[in-house]
Amino acid sequence: METLTVVAPTRPALSPERLEAFCHALRPQLRGRLYTDAMTRALYATDASIYQIEPVGVLIPAHVDDVQAALALASRFSIPVLPRGGGSSLAGQAVGEALVIDFTPHLHRILEINPEERWARVEPGCTMEQLNLALRPLGLMVGPDPASGARATLGGMLANNSTGAHSILYGNMVEHVRAVNALLADGTPVHFEALDEAAWAERMRRNDPEGRLYRELDDLLRAKGDIIARDTPKHWRRNSGYRLEYLLEARSRNLAQLLCGSEGTLAVVTELTIGLVPRPKRTALGVVHFDTREEALRAVTTILETKPAAVELFDGVAIEATRHAPGYAPRLATFIVGNPGAVLITEYFGESETELVAKLDALEATLQRAGYGYAIVRALQPEHIQNVWAVRSEGVGLVMGVKGDHKPLPMIEDAAVPVEHLADYVADLERLFQETHTQAVLYAHASAGCLHIRPFLNTKDAREVEKMRVLATGSMELVKKYGGVLSSEHGDGIVRGWLNEAFLGPELYAVYRQVKQIFDPNGLLNPGKIIDTPPMTENLRMGPTYRTIELVEELDWSEEGGFARAVEQCNGNGACRKLESGTMCPSFMVTRDERHTTRGRANALRSVLSGALPVEALTGRALYEVMDLCIQCKACKTECPSNVDMAKMKTEWLAKYWEANRVPLRVRLFANQPRLARWIGGGWKARLANIGLRNAFVRRLMDWTLGISAQRQLPTFALEPFTTWFRKQSWPTTGPTVVLFADTFNNYHHPEVAQAAALFFARLGFQVIVPEEKACCGRPLISKGLVSQAQRQALEALERLYPYVEQELPIIGLEPSCILTFRDELLSLLPGDPRARKLARSVFTFEEYVARLADEGRLREVRWTETARRVLVHGHCHQKSLVGMGPTARILALPPNYRVEVLDTSCCGMAGAFGYEKEHVEISLKMAERRLAPAVRAASEDTLIAAAGTSCRAQIFDTTGRRAWHPAEILLQALT
Repeated sequence: METLTVVAPTRPALSPERLEAFCHALRPQLRGRLYTDAMTRALYATDASIYQIEPVGVLIPAHVDDVQAALALASRFSIPVLPRGGGSSLAGQAVGEALVIDFTPHLHRILEINPEERWARVEPGCTMEQLNLALRPLGLMVGPDPASGARATLGGMLANNSTGAHSILYGNMVEHVRAVNALLADGTPVHFEALDEAAWAERMRRNDPEGRLYRELDDLLRAKGDIIARDTPKHWRRNSGYRLEYLLEARSRNLAQLLCGSEGTLAVVTELTIGLVPRPKRTALGVVHFDTREEALRAVTTILETKPAAVELFDGVAIEATRHAPGYAPRLATFIVGNPGAVLITEYFGESETELVAKLDALEATLQRAGYGYAIVRALQPEHIQNVWAVRSEGVGLVMGVKGDHKPLPMIEDAAVPVEHLADYVADLERLFQETHTQAVLYAHASAGCLHIRPFLNTKDAREVEKMRVLATGSMELVKKYGGVLSSEHGDGIVRGWLNEAFLGPELYAVYRQVKQIFDPNGLLNPGKIIDTPPMTENLRMGPTYRTIELVEELDWSEEGGFARAVEQCNGNGACRKLESGTMCPSFMVTRDERHTTRGRANALRSVLSGALPVEALTGRALYEVMDLCIQCKACKTECPSNVDMAKMKTEWLAKYWEANRVPLRVRLFANQPRLARWIGGGWKARLANIGLRNAFVRRLMDWTLGISAQRQLPTFALEPFTTWFRKQSWPTTGPTVVLFADTFNNYHHPEVAQAAALFFARLGFQVIVPEEKACCGRPLISKGLVSQAQRQALEALERLYPYVEQELPIIGLEPSCILTFRDELLSLLPGDPRARKLARSVFTFEEYVARLADEGRLREVRWTETARRVLVHGHCHQKSLVGMGPTARILALPPNYRVEVLDTSCCGMAGAFGYEKEHVEISLKMAERRLAPAVRAASEDTLIAAAGTSCRAQIFDTTGRRAWHPAEILLQALT
């Protein structure tokens, strides 16, 4: 049969004048926003892949009409267009020299759910997690479950033909899409749904662009059906090219399925209807441990005999990387025994625990007979199961978080082969790695024959870049040898699109080019993806010519390899874009703006450091606006799989910013608040200060002159500081000793908290020592970027506290942000002082230390109240990031009838001084109103609201009128 030749359309070079004319014509038609500034374009130049291509502009549509207007004008002016969801694509399909349309800020509604027929209709910016939360009460869920589902949009999942860990049950999105509303390249609206032969014929008779589309596709299917049937890879997880094989059956055709995996190259989806699946009533895991990875791979076919719902591989390299990830290492310890070469996380669904136990028994017996594995850890409880999947779900980023220039690259990781050939394919691939002196990590969907195999390469080295080509070509040949597919879920994009012709064959590739031409005659929709793709070694985010400017660093970045390397740790995975769980990233959760993600800030910083933006942008207004809403919650330090510490980066950046810009009086006031509090120190000065703080005229004056919001009541000063009160009391002189660190807030503003803690320890028989007031952590100075002053403050505190360290006394703090500064920032402020690390090991939050006492059995004789109370807990961000909420939940449940619930509330929004600043009040309140304030308002009057953070308690009071108690106060009240 002759080879079909289709010439790719050529577009005129995009001139600044044509782009300006397009924008001038589009802006008056928009309800949303159109950005063409350099900073915004830099933010959208990357996704989760290894590529960077600056877009020509970014459209944030407020309505579908905005999208249609943009497409119509883009067709007229010959402007490429790239529809984008969460930007979590790993193959580079979400970047390009085009107008990026970001659907996530506004077009994210759930439009309709039909539980009887099991489908949901949503806008493309709706995330999988968002829909699943709405479906949970109905016992339904989305079938395909990519690891990025917390931030992956359903529009993006359709465009990528996503699947996930349970693909052996649910397959890809192509099996679940029922209908779409879409726009063709010229803005023509179309509706695609399943059609029988008569309905298909009716569409072909229409005298409009949609009719032309059906006629030309029908001709293509008739002429080239044999090529499609013959050359389309037979592996069930095939995801390369276009899904034409689904249209070969004339009795039922659905062009919505053709859009699955099309990566926005055929049409722009504006609404989609997807089928739903029942949510399993119960699940259980058997984590099977193997001495070697090869043994694990050969055991997969045996495990599949037991009919699991999923079998996920987590290999020894990934396990070791997880051991060094602060947020995930404790979870890893709940299911790993010894030092396995790999584990297979095997999941079962069932109606009852009895059924699940029987399935796990069958798994164990089957593996015993086959002689596979040395241990099976069973997980039957939801918390235990969640620990396992949390580590697996963020496995990509955990591995990507390695420091240095060699990174495990997503380039050959999407191949899939029949399961029976998996071990042989991996063995052959490892020989290729050995020949090229390359290390790699493996994990993921063993049950589907898809292992995410990532070679460690340095894209800054030209020789390593050439190695990428060698490995990609070698992998392709092995995939063909074993009857697999190059792409099974992550798509073609740039990284695999260049291999499609060689892999699929010239005839099928030519058919795909004709499909593109039928849908998009001028080649304007996401050009250069799937077909006519540029070389994989071009447009690298950090290629051989990548360089960064030299900076004089204020903090210690030696562990990260320098400030620039720390910024480069962000691989774009987009975990900071999740909306429904965790703490990161609070400002994005309420704005849905890419600028206000950890990824956006890292991209902006890297763009300046690498010269993509001018060096003066480092201290310019555009970068200030990107960094402004980072509230330094530190959630990214642990929740980001790559452990990107944006809180520390902001401090470093602010120090540079203040070198070039005047430090405002408000910044100086908030930064030096501890010094001011010491100067006031209670008594008549406190009375006078409080009169001013409560006076409406003074508050309006501060609003007008300083930008301290009149809507907020600044904390008043205690007439008697805690330290003064403490010296007047009589305290035990025998028993074990604790050092109670009296931070500024709980000394001068809320002494009742420190008093409760001192009395609590005294009731337990402890001697309590309180250091003098000048031992300040420097937290306010750090948060405002006044690093030199913070270093002096930290050194002074170290010298005052170190004598207690030498005595091996525990130093207990009440304000998480203060006491944890000694564990975190102190090490960067005073890196050359060995005393700093010793102090860091000696400090504890109140909750940590009391939990330790309980775990050691030292509270067995304590008599607690028998009163039943519900305790609703909101965690301080730094506490959640560096300690976790386990100790808090543990100690508040010590009274036998206290029922503790830890809220999943992200940040309260006050964030130290942030919530008092005039321009931030609205955002601050939105953060509180996401979940915290509604949960507190819904709580009964006798429910105790617990919050360790001073700012958190202030925000709770401001938004609900309810008093929140420090855990120390609650435990003191619970003593009998």
